[in-house]
Amino acid sequence: MNKEWSLDILYKGYDTPEFKRDMAATEEAVKRFNDAVDRIGEKPAGETLREMIGLLEEQGNLFSDLFEFCSLKQSCNTKDAEAAACMGQLMGRMSSMTKARTKLNKYIASIENLDEVIAADPVLLEYSYMLHNIVEDNKHLLSEEAEEIMALYDISGGNAWGDLQSSLTSSVTADFRGESVNLSAIRNKAYDPDPAVRKEAYEAELACYDKIKEPVAAALNNIKLQVINEARLRGFESPLAKTLYDAHMKKETLDALMGAMDEYMPIFREYLRVKGEALGHKNGCPWYDMFAPMGANDKTYTTEEARDYLLNTFKGFDMELHDMVKRAFDEAWIDFYPHEGKVGGAFCAGIKTHKQSRVLTNFDGSFSDIVTLAHELGHAFHNLNIEDHRPLNDDYSMPVAETASTFNEHVVMDAAIAGAKDPKVKLALIESQLMDVTQIICDIYSRYLFESAVFANREESFMFPDTLCEMMLDAQKKAYGDGLDHDCLHPYMWVCKGHYYSSGLSFYNWPYAFGGLFARGLYAKYLADGPEFVKKYKELLHATPVKTVEETALIAGIDLTSKDFWRMSLASYIEKIEEFKRLVASC
Repeated sequence: MNKEWSLDILYKGYDTPEFKRDMAATEEAVKRFNDAVDRIGEKPAGETLREMIGLLEEQGNLFSDLFEFCSLKQSCNTKDAEAAACMGQLMGRMSSMTKARTKLNKYIASIENLDEVIAADPVLLEYSYMLHNIVEDNKHLLSEEAEEIMALYDISGGNAWGDLQSSLTSSVTADFRGESVNLSAIRNKAYDPDPAVRKEAYEAELACYDKIKEPVAAALNNIKLQVINEARLRGFESPLAKTLYDAHMKKETLDALMGAMDEYMPIFREYLRVKGEALGHKNGCPWYDMFAPMGANDKTYTTEEARDYLLNTFKGFDMELHDMVKRAFDEAWIDFYPHEGKVGGAFCAGIKTHKQSRVLTNFDGSFSDIVTLAHELGHAFHNLNIEDHRPLNDDYSMPVAETASTFNEHVVMDAAIAGAKDPKVKLALIESQLMDVTQIICDIYSRYLFESAVFANREESFMFPDTLCEMMLDAQKKAYGDGLDHDCLHPYMWVCKGHYYSSGLSFYNWPYAFGGLFARGLYAKYLADGPEFVKKYKELLHATPVKTVEETALIAGIDLTSKDFWRMSLASYIEKIEEFKRLVASC
């Protein structure tokens, strides 16, 4: 079984005739589109829209393949100069269509009988949601010239600053016991069974950020100022308002989610205090022991064993998911191991033109890595369930993006806990599940508070590393409360989390809490309704690119603007925490 992914379905290299042909074809695709937009109004609206949709589908597939190939190559080697150069060319060509795209969108918004035009054409009918969103988006568009300038500026502005943060964090090394260790590897030691290793790795990690904190702080400051200015120019009250608009989600839903989380925060702080006491700490859990394994689940897995574990588990839930996971392992969709130059963490990227996905992990063989694989393959399953949409209906909103991934985690973890006979193994599994959910509740809340504070302060001041560290510590104290030892937190979490470094996607923190609790509620419905719920679950995933967040949830009979649903999801962890406390006392 391959240990690295294969990108051959896209291209076998930069020097291949296919890659060179498609790179060259992008110039002609851009010209055809721009020329067609110049002729807008010469034909009836329906005919014009069909022509433009066809051109957008064609160029979308072309650019998608090239972007995915270069991006995936770069994620495994952030120093890949050729990937960076090609992506720069592609972004330049995409930006040269910005003026035409703006003109097209303004034209669409000007069609007075748009509903009639859509209803008369089956292809346009499939794009009804997208077209109506374009009409709404038009209210926030700038002039054609200004949109073009904004797109060009972002290449060397926000996007470049984001690349800088990614490059620095993937290449920086920590000094650990006489060896130079990359950031992903040193962070993975937080899960080591040896408390001395965890503490030393934590100290080494904090020390290594001193090497890069200044340029990363500059990246954060400049990205956030760009986002603030763009939100204002587009008529949004704040970056958060723009984020909610882009997510097709109501503020009432976010308020209900955050309100319920705030109510239930004390139960997760209690879990952390109990864990800290079990590990010998009296003032809450220190940061370096927050991910300490408990119980006796120290078994490690090969990638082959991880595959078999997932296949056996998913077989009992849904054979379509099982078969897709098998393909992922058999057809080299996954890049497993950490190495210098590879980005940290894990992600899943859809290759829509080939109806496949690619998954990056930093696998070290722990059971949590199996859960991570399940999570990322959940994203791939989400992609599978939307692949029969039209090519431009390929993007689901940010909040529901974590639904299938977190649902998969519940399937795997509940099966593992139910099958555990040894109390020490059960303790390890329950603690692992509570550790993960505490991250999407307390840690995500701290990230939300931190990013809110950064936006609130950025207009008036440039925040140097020490200030950012103070802001991060303040956010962690508010979120974790007495669950953590306030003398041992993580002031540099703003450096290593790539989610802060996007000019086009702000507040990518609460969607994890949304996804976790939404999936938890859906999983509860699955347990209550049995296999017949799976069909509705897939229907819900299928609807995500063409419905709002609230409309999607209604397919499962859920009102997201009410705290009741979120409370139900959160309350389900009370029993887990009580069982955790019993097992800690008895093991």
